[in-house]
Amino acid sequence: MDFENLKVGLSNTEEMTVEEKDTAVSMGSGSLKVLATPTMICLAEKSAADLVERILPPEFTSVGISVNVEHISPTPVGMKIFAEVKLANIDGKKLTFEISVKDERGEIGKGTHERFIVNREKFQEKANGK
Repeated sequence: MDFENLKVGLSNTEEMTVEEKDTAVSMGSGSLKVLATPTMICLAEKSAADLVERILPPEFTSVGISVNVEHISPTPVGMKIFAEVKLANIDGKKLTFEISVKDERGEIGKGTHERFIVNREKFQEKANGK
């Protein structure tokens, strides 16, 4: 199947306000009340997934297959964060995104994320068969 509407350069940004539930201490990934790295990654993945979901035919979706990020600056509870993804490469059904995450004061994270396009029904059946 040809996914001709997917083009290198497409981008999407998701935002959220950091709450107590999003902190390292709440997520179990650390002991401080600052934005947890898993929360930052989740927002970046959501940004990429939402971008692809809007474009693919209904019988297809994408699944995350890798994430490589640096979390370079802390963000306190109450501050907004913005996860921007840009489609950097298309290799068949494999999509590579560049990630840039900022808070209201500047860059807090960067990296790459890969997703793979799958048929919803077939993928779910495969998972259910385990």
